[in-house]
Amino acid sequence: MSISTSSIASSLGIGSGVDMTGLAEQLAEAQFAGRNQRLTDQSEVLERRISLAGSIRSSLSTFSAALGDRLRTGDLAPLPSITNPAVAGVSTPVGTLGKGSYSLEVTKLASNQVLTGPTYAAETDTVGAGTLTIRFGETTNAAFTEDTASTPLTIDIAVGATLKDVASAINAKNAGLNAYIAQTSGGAQLVVKGADGVQNGFIIEATEDGANPGLSALAWQPGSDPARLVKTSADAEFLLDGLARTSDSNTIDSVAPGLSLTLTGTNVGAPATISFNSPNSAISSVMQDITGALNEIVAELRSAINPLTGDLARDAGARALSRSLSGLGSLEIMPNAPDGAPRTLAELGLAIQRDGSFAFDSATLNATLARDPSGVAAMFTTGIDGVYATIDRMARSNAVSSDPGTLAGSIARYQSQSQEVTRDLEKLAEQQEVLRSNMVIRFAKADSRVAASQSTLSFLQSQIDVWNSQRD
Repeated sequence: MSISTSSIASSLGIGSGVDMTGLAEQLAEAQFAGRNQRLTDQSEVLERRISLAGSIRSSLSTFSAALGDRLRTGDLAPLPSITNPAVAGVSTPVGTLGKGSYSLEVTKLASNQVLTGPTYAAETDTVGAGTLTIRFGETTNAAFTEDTASTPLTIDIAVGATLKDVASAINAKNAGLNAYIAQTSGGAQLVVKGADGVQNGFIIEATEDGANPGLSALAWQPGSDPARLVKTSADAEFLLDGLARTSDSNTIDSVAPGLSLTLTGTNVGAPATISFNSPNSAISSVMQDITGALNEIVAELRSAINPLTGDLARDAGARALSRSLSGLGSLEIMPNAPDGAPRTLAELGLAIQRDGSFAFDSATLNATLARDPSGVAAMFTTGIDGVYATIDRMARSNAVSSDPGTLAGSIARYQSQSQEVTRDLEKLAEQQEVLRSNMVIRFAKADSRVAASQSTLSFLQSQIDVWNSQRD
């Protein structure tokens, strides 16, 4: 009888210290382990796809950006140079192609008018009240010809305004004038400077407040006080290839195809020569670099879409890019080129191999350069057609997430699926927690019943022990 009771207690776990909470947690985990693992595996696959597609897209964008920089400022840029840099700075507007050479002779620089006011004891002196009117046009000490296309500037001067207040009021109009107070040996003077260009000269008229006179002292007309007109405004004058030109600014955009100027000095009788470097000497090196960059992208893409091991094996965006790259050599990238001019990358020596990789054929490029060097140079600009435009369009199209047939579209789709899997995992975790909590409650009740049974068994064991001792 004593052996039987001990066996029952042992089988029930009485006094064994079983962790009911831990047991409930393990059982709940076992219940959901399969589904959790499937979702976790799915999440990891999606993350690999997002990372891989993002890496390929980034490589393509980096390649495009580097090529663009090389065309704009690197060894492919047809940058101009000038034999006398003291006369002008030269540059090429973005998206244009300069070629040939020009002669430049600068006879006059554009300048601005500088007008001073009468002398005051201090900048805090009051100047009266009323209205100042500034009119613009060609101005000298002898005459003023108003530019009727330019709106006169009206400035109200309040009672009690100081000389400094007048300067601030002029500047507040943002009309191309710069006013300040100069502290001279004679006292404080208002200085007003205009913009460059002969039509940006100006006169100042004053309408006084009769009760607060004095404002008319700031007015100026040609001949009224010649010393106050420190400098007159003027247009720049220069000869480009012997043709007389003028400009109201020393900065002249697109003065000729592919050429902008910033005039800095004069060279009367000694023309400077402006010429453009030819990018042809660098094109062979650039084509080798392009071939290498494309092969890096192709290798990463080929691994990604491998039908057996690639994480992007059935990805629409990756496969579309692969097709685009495979046809890159024969793609017509200069649709508006003249008849006979090069139009494809294949004519620049880019050849595609059987395995989908690229190779560079220098002999083909050299033959094309010998036949049409200007046509080849035209393919290396930042315009709407050419090598860069083609690569750039490919990179930009693969950055459009709204298109499901691009890498960005694939990334957006995988991110959406990853978020859904994350929500499913969270939901599964909630269900697992509910099951665990329910099991803890049930096991607690069972533990309570077992504890009660243990007490009863202990009592019975005591009685049995008493009976056995009496028999003895």
